[in-house]
Amino acid sequence: MYPFIRLGVSITKSTLSALRGERLPITGTSVIHYTCHINDIDNFLELNNGRVLTLFDLGRTDFAIRTGLGKELLRQKWGLVVAGSSVQYRKRVRLFQKLSIQTHLIGVDERWFYIEQVMTVKGQATSQALLRTGVTNIKTGKTIPTEQVLAAVGYANFQLPPPEWVQAWIDADKIRQFPKKQSAE
Repeated sequence: MYPFIRLGVSITKSTLSALRGERLPITGTSVIHYTCHINDIDNFLELNNGRVLTLFDLGRTDFAIRTGLGKELLRQKWGLVVAGSSVQYRKRVRLFQKLSIQTHLIGVDERWFYIEQVMTVKGQATSQALLRTGVTNIKTGKTIPTEQVLAAVGYANFQLPPPEWVQAWIDADKIRQFPKKQSAE
């Protein structure tokens, strides 16, 4: 089940931080903290890989609110979308361990924002995600150009070309075959 209570707490904390003047620049890094609870684990008593992605969602929510994007999403009737991701898992997160999630913008092109997120326990990286994300019009579902989104949050003419390793992922993803309609078995 989606952690709606954590989401509500996260939105409240992020909003209060922004109201206190703790707004992040678009190039800043959001850091949030959680504890691995019983509803986060799998049958091996460690953080479930799917829950890692869900907690990363919460990290992106904090980043959006604290950079001012959250306010624009509401005002413009925009939404957020993940269009691709690549995740590496390196170390286990055990029940009741405290973890941190760092979220930052790593690149921008005409259509997409590339976000890097890192989960750590005691300062050691446990997993890392690279995400292709976008802002969409809620009514039409169409992606809003990044230039328009950046201008709305006060970063007109902002440029952040993806680093080489991110560009390699973008290029590889362009040639990846997406499954065609499958016949019923």
